[in-house]
Amino acid sequence: IIWIVIRNSLVTLTLYLLSHYGLIELFQLDMVKVHRFLVLVQEDYHNHNPYHNSVHAADVTQAMHCYLKEPKLAKSLTSCDILLGLLAAVTHDLDHPGVNQPFLIKTNHYLAALYRNTSVLENHHWRSAVGLLRETELFSHLPAEDSLNMERQLGSLILATDISRQNEYLSKFRTHLDQEDLCLGNASHRHFVLQMALKCADICNPCRPWELSKQWSEKVTEEFFHQGDIEKKHKLEVSPLCDSETNSIADVQIGFMTYVVEPLFAEWARFSDTRLSQTMLGHLCLNKASWNAMQPEASGSSEELESEQEASSRALPQGSPQS
Repeated sequence: IIWIVIRNSLVTLTLYLLSHYGLIELFQLDMVKVHRFLVLVQEDYHNHNPYHNSVHAADVTQAMHCYLKEPKLAKSLTSCDILLGLLAAVTHDLDHPGVNQPFLIKTNHYLAALYRNTSVLENHHWRSAVGLLRETELFSHLPAEDSLNMERQLGSLILATDISRQNEYLSKFRTHLDQEDLCLGNASHRHFVLQMALKCADICNPCRPWELSKQWSEKVTEEFFHQGDIEKKHKLEVSPLCDSETNSIADVQIGFMTYVVEPLFAEWARFSDTRLSQTMLGHLCLNKASWNAMQPEASGSSEELESEQEASSRALPQGSPQS
């Protein structure tokens, strides 16, 4: 019974949140179509993936809800912003194959050719979501231009989760904060903040309490190592962080936290500056210390170890299992 509840969490949570924000009534959504859409979305996640499954989508959606409730966002976002933010979280990894972009490219996967080796997975997640929106006619009662605009904005949010563009988004965010010129009365600025919120939600596991965070870390690394095993079996070059013989969960996570998660959440805390954002940074610090404590005594110097971790983290490819 517990297994059924967990595996149905995406449908249950999203229905609750749509009702909580009053979006069903505001957008005059047909409940039958809403339920059918969410069931199809949940079914299109590959639940044999250790990490990229419907439970991860539900986890990201729950985090997105928490960020939407932050004071700066809560008083500025429109109902349309909230609907898009939730839908993007729900569908951001739709039909994820459990391997990353470089794997799809080097195995000549049709998706790599279709999207010309650029944000392959993110484009696929977005197009899959649009396909289900149209199949269920969820927005068929809206003017055609409004529906198309929703689809475009949904794509813009999902494409922002491409980990290979992390520095691009982070630099833009940092510049806005340095110049204090973010105006949430501006639609494009609100959309950018939604992109940053989704990016945070997507990789917030290291910011959760240790027992929960550790489980997610184990799942994502299991997916990494499974890809590495496939690559070895087919005599392909093993992708960075995917070799279980040369990497441990601890070193993968420490590198990821240091070079990807910490910089993003430090800027989010500058923007949000709430108890939640400070609590997340606190958990991140404690979790990193816990992983460090689990590290075996390094044979090389601490400088060499840090250099290796940074190189591994910066090698995180597009669509890596961390995103």
